[in-house]
Amino acid sequence: MARPNAYVGVDNDLFGGMTTIGKTIRDAWVFGLLPESETCRGWSLAGIDALLQKVNCEWDKYGCLVSRLPKDLFDRHQKIHGEAVKTAREGGWSGEFEIDDEK
Repeated sequence: MARPNAYVGVDNDLFGGMTTIGKTIRDAWVFGLLPESETCRGWSLAGIDALLQKVNCEWDKYGCLVSRLPKDLFDRHQKIHGEAVKTAREGGWSGEFEIDDEK
């Protein structure tokens, strides 16, 4: 099967966007790098990679720890990621696929 040329969008991604790319997009929302309405549908992998670099630069400011985020960003993170987890669980996601290789 051929590799896709463009990203499907966080709203169409596997497990309700519970993927590395989905997390990156939600983090970009948290940091204000993208509006929450931007799903990145149709973006090239190079575009996603450029976004990842920007998100990583933001995380570096806080030691890559949610607990070190300022209150406004912490609250935003909890809201955005909390809603994503709730939606994914309602769709049948359990988080088990992330640890399958550890069994």
